[in-house]
Amino acid sequence: MDQLFDIKGKTAVITGATGVLGNEMAREMARRGAKVAVMSTTRERADKLAEEIKNQGGIAIGLAANVLDKESLIQARSGVMEAFGRIDILVNGAGGNDKAATVSPDFSFFDIPADALEWVFNLNILGTIQATQVFGEVMVKQGKGSVINISSMNSYRPLTNIVAYSAAKAGINNFTQWMAVHFNQNYSPDIRVNAIAPGFFHTKQNHFLLVDEKTGEPTPRARQILGHTPMNRYGVPQDLLGTLIWLASDASAFVNGVVVPVDGGFSAFSGV
Repeated sequence: MDQLFDIKGKTAVITGATGVLGNEMAREMARRGAKVAVMSTTRERADKLAEEIKNQGGIAIGLAANVLDKESLIQARSGVMEAFGRIDILVNGAGGNDKAATVSPDFSFFDIPADALEWVFNLNILGTIQATQVFGEVMVKQGKGSVINISSMNSYRPLTNIVAYSAAKAGINNFTQWMAVHFNQNYSPDIRVNAIAPGFFHTKQNHFLLVDEKTGEPTPRARQILGHTPMNRYGVPQDLLGTLIWLASDASAFVNGVVVPVDGGFSAFSGV
């Protein structure tokens, strides 16, 4: 069983690595012996995380790249190949929402500006596709690799008010399936593409939806979320790590084109 889940010596590229979830993913992969290339939009943040991983005994490099700038991704790929010589795992962790693309009591659906919608779609969809184009090209030459996209419970059950993010993450699910088939039919049966769909994790991007800015108390929405999560808590980043390692390793060698909910039972609960 240990051999099945072994990722020691493999090279993992993580976009959005300095975010709350990406940070933990990068550290866990390094703890398990993978060589990790952590990417952020700023070199300073990427280098800081890489240095912390190295101080903990891991192997890491920091790279600056913007998933919406394909040339910066290509430059980052050159850095990975120079340092490690191959790419076995790609975690498409870059993503997020924008308050300006979210309906609120003071901001209706009809008020949402096109540039806010475009930003959310581009970051989540275009960013994932472009990173897969750039780093997946190395996997094609190797004939093997594992791509792990980050979806969301919003993709299965679109939440009220979260118009752009819900649709964008639904697109991630579709792209995950499409890319899994495309790699296998055109390049190699040993390149896999899967996704993780986290449930409710309290992060910076959704803090404004879960905590009342004036009182610091949970919002009515936060109480509804916990009331519809049978495990009655928010997820913590560590809750994703087992699924991450499973999808990155040979333990999931025949798992391809799936989206795995990690949601405390939210998707299973009808509310009655």
